[in-house]
Amino acid sequence: MTKPLGYYTNYTPGDNSYLEKVQEEYGSTFEKMTKREKLSILMILVSNISAQQEGGVRGEIYAVAREMTDHLSLRDQTGIMEAIVSQVIRGQNAEPVHHS
Repeated sequence: MTKPLGYYTNYTPGDNSYLEKVQEEYGSTFEKMTKREKLSILMILVSNISAQQEGGVRGEIYAVAREMTDHLSLRDQTGIMEAIVSQVIRGQNAEPVHHS
């Protein structure tokens, strides 16, 4: 994250919000967190958001994800993460698959 927290969120400096507390503790670009800590937060937030989505997940998607961890470099795995986050933010999603 090269831009400050407020660029990505509704945080406004001086608003006394939870995000202000986080920024004060960990820096405006989370520079006081390790990569592992940032990834842990990402994992928890993704799990929470995913749990709130309608529909299920095809079993094959779990297999594809597992194969990605086995066959892709860490750099490519990070690239996949960036692509998916970008698509989720911009609303680029396939229609739900309905199995009969």
